[in-house]
Formats: sequence, C-alpha cells, structure tokens
Amino acid sequence: MSMCANKFKGVRCALCYEEQTAKFSRMHNNANMLALGADYISVNDAICILRQFLGTEFEGGRHLARVNLIGEIEKENMK
Repeated sequence: MSMCANKFKGVRCALCYEEQTAKFSRMHNNANMLALGADYISVNDAICILRQFLGTEFEGGRHLARVNLIGEIEKENMK
C-alpha cells in the first residue's frame, strides 16, 4: 500500500505498525499519509497509531534537508 502510494507526486506514505513509527515518520520524514496492515494490528492499536500520527508535527531542523531532497528527486522523476 505505501509503496504504491509513494508513486504519486507529493505523497510521503509511511507504513506504521506501532505508535513510535507513526511519531517518527511525521517528526523526521514529514509523512502525509499513513498505511496500516490490517492483518497485523488490532482496531484499537490502529486507532492509537492514527492518533499519534495526526497529533505529531514535523520537527524540521536537521530533517528538513532530507525532506527537501525527496522533493527534488520527485521533481526530477515524476514529470
């Protein structure tokens, strides 16, 4: 799911399987889409992961250069 979603311009989809991966995908990679594996997590865990994802802001700082690089690669390859 995340692999397919990331083929679209502007999408930074993260496959998250617990709250910490959701937190860091937002903080460090500015992920703007969340993928959850229904066969591997419960509904309650999915809700907690989603809340963490939505409640976390992009940290910027040292991570901004990487996110900008992703944008540049996207511009070059997704015309």
